[in-house]
Amino acid sequence: MNLRMSRLLAIAAFTLAGVLGSAQSLAQNAYITDEFAATVSVISTSTNAVTATIPVGSEPIGVAVSPDGKRVYVANVGSLSVIDASTNAVVATISFEASPYGVAVSPDGKRVYAAVAGAFNVSVIDTTTNTITATIPTVRDPLGIAVSPDGSRVYVTEAVSGTEVGIVQVIDTATNSTITTVPVGIFPIGVAVTPDGRKIYVANESNGVPANMTVSVIDAATDTVTATIPVVGFFNPYAVAITPDGTKVYVTSGDGLSVIDVATDTLAAMVPVTGGGLGLAFTPDGSKLYVANPGLNRVTVLDAATNTVISTVPVGAVPFAFGIFIQPPPRFAGTPGKANCYGQSVTALARQYGGPNAAAAALGFSSVSALQNAIMAYCGG
Repeated sequence: MNLRMSRLLAIAAFTLAGVLGSAQSLAQNAYITDEFAATVSVISTSTNAVTATIPVGSEPIGVAVSPDGKRVYVANVGSLSVIDASTNAVVATISFEASPYGVAVSPDGKRVYAAVAGAFNVSVIDTTTNTITATIPTVRDPLGIAVSPDGSRVYVTEAVSGTEVGIVQVIDTATNSTITTVPVGIFPIGVAVTPDGRKIYVANESNGVPANMTVSVIDAATDTVTATIPVVGFFNPYAVAITPDGTKVYVTSGDGLSVIDVATDTLAAMVPVTGGGLGLAFTPDGSKLYVANPGLNRVTVLDAATNTVISTVPVGAVPFAFGIFIQPPPRFAGTPGKANCYGQSVTALARQYGGPNAAAAALGFSSVSALQNAIMAYCGG
């Protein structure tokens, strides 16, 4: 099954079925790619209302927001649009020999990785110059892409038609070379890495065969699949998102969501979503989950604690929103020995941003105490 046909079948199935002020506002936006409208709908997550509609390239699919919330990268047919989040304007357009699909930004915001479907490569983009600085060959057609929390690895899902198993290609970002390939399920698409970097979850769309609709779990230390989780009950697993605390994995699968417990790698719940779901992302604090519903041209907002619908937001035609379309949560160090704490020390946050108040503002928190509480919650006390 070719990529365009896969898209059309999915759409058909769903149809049936100020520093502080600016930092906070950027952190509250969800950027939804509207494939058939060639636009990005900007949703304020504080009001759940569309605040802007941005024209981009043809058939936008993939999307990624930079860690600082200042830039949004959108994959179109043959190009990548770079949006300034403060003005909601496209400030650069990067051309490709084929069409990028999945997009991911490095944790330091210096590089963008684009899975260029049809060209069999991952393009590496310098975010300062908005130019392609390297292309990394892939084994098969690349679709989904994710970067490890420490920025050292890129994980790319690659698929072929038919019943042949897909792979995840593991790339070393220091050398832009392939480390290994990991066999997963049939037609893998979505991919996400846990906040501690220890596990990678892959949604295997399976070309519509219910028995093959699974999520593969890869151990990052060994690059081997340690669990295969069935998600039958809905259909067509597509996108993956992990809660900011790293305890649960959500997978869009047709007319609902499959929820996986990270500790046990078992299916914990199945959540119906009217209109189906393709893209999904959490707010940085983990309180809300946004799901793009292509069948109804809207976004469903869920309370992440209860998995209940709290709002629906009309957007453009056929929202895909494939990627991290809300600013990702900040990464903390902090308490030694805590799995979720890594990257840089808490003291370094204040040093990096010029003081604790500036650090809180830059990371999207209303006060230093709110930042401290988030650090404690994220690091497990």
